[in-house]
Amino acid sequence: MSLLTLTDVARAYTTRRGLLGRSTEVRAVDSISLNVTAGRTLGVVGESGCGKSTTGRLMLGLERPSEGSVLFEEQPMPAPGTTEWRALRKRMQLVFQDPLGAMDRRLTIAQQVEEPLIIHGIGTASERAERVAALLVDVGLRADQAARHPHELSGGQRQRAVLARALATDPALLVCDEPVSALDVSIQAQVVNMLTDLQAARGIAMVFISHDLKVVRQVSHSVAVMYLGRIVEQGDPEALFADPVHPYTRALVSAIPVPGPRRIPRIVLTGDPPNPADRPTGCAFHPRCPVAVARCAVEIPQLRTMDDGRDVACHLAEPQARMAA
Repeated sequence: MSLLTLTDVARAYTTRRGLLGRSTEVRAVDSISLNVTAGRTLGVVGESGCGKSTTGRLMLGLERPSEGSVLFEEQPMPAPGTTEWRALRKRMQLVFQDPLGAMDRRLTIAQQVEEPLIIHGIGTASERAERVAALLVDVGLRADQAARHPHELSGGQRQRAVLARALATDPALLVCDEPVSALDVSIQAQVVNMLTDLQAARGIAMVFISHDLKVVRQVSHSVAVMYLGRIVEQGDPEALFADPVHPYTRALVSAIPVPGPRRIPRIVLTGDPPNPADRPTGCAFHPRCPVAVARCAVEIPQLRTMDDGRDVACHLAEPQARMAA
């Protein structure tokens, strides 16, 4: 069952250079369609500035789309700030990249985990205390750490506390925005394993936003690759990482450290991602693409379904004309 559905969603911002400068439209997200299934994880990957975090905010209703629709449990997402939108907060939660910045340094861990329960009027004081204690155990924190403040915990422990707070209202959806990028590698593995265990136990749907493809491959049931606000490839992670089709996906996958000989030669992209306020014509990736043809500079490729069920937005990705490895 589809828990969250984005259909042709776009988010544009208007910028102005100087007091009398001409206004410019910047499309941070440009006509994307995604489905998040109950109990499953959608991974969203791409370079910094590709629109991953904006997509996450649109999924949570923190921003309204300029175009398209967002449905949660088959109902339109309420406007931010409305009574309906506030009531929906307990059904969906955000896990932040910086756990220390996401927490109030004046409050204890127990107080911060309890706060969502108080806001939504869940349980009595004694019931909330029991739930907080159980949540801290679920995320691997000790009972004595409940009385500590955020600065008294390590980075991994703070991220566990943030996750306990996000789970307090028993949400159906977690949007995790770079939840392990600020942690050491060994701590990353612990947090990722904890997320997958909690998902299996609670049936939570997750959107895992990251630039770390190794982590995304480990946790995701489906992966969407974004470039300059658009999805360029989407599908099963095993197929996508084993045999990437889009040249941008191939470059990302080729950069993953692997032991022994590489199956895919390392691809080094030239140049930087284009300015979203000055998008290239045609395919946004064509100025950096090593296999671009004339058509790429004038025509925007649309997502097409390949023989293996993957969706790819590339003029060279026809089933009968696959790119050479």
